[in-house]
Amino acid sequence: MLLHAKIFLGVLALSWFLLSGLLLGHPVAAAQLQSGQAFRELLERSEKEKKGLTFFVRGQTIAGIVIRVVGTEAVEVRNQTFSRIIIKLDSIDALAIN
Repeated sequence: MLLHAKIFLGVLALSWFLLSGLLLGHPVAAAQLQSGQAFRELLERSEKEKKGLTFFVRGQTIAGIVIRVVGTEAVEVRNQTFSRIIIKLDSIDALAIN
């Protein structure tokens, strides 16, 4: 009887842990979706209005104007130093626009 109670409590604890992880993970996924949408808006604004962006990529900063967005994988940028820069979208930590 004691063994059955321990097994039941173990299964109950594991179920609670998994369920809480799913519920807590949902706001994170929503926040990531919103930040991705905000990134897309800034990229499109830079491309349309020819406004400069500052890309924060893995500890480095790259300033430039968006030439085009390459599907869902990358963005093509140019600046005064380089005529063509390709930045992978998943490596962008932050964006800044004037």
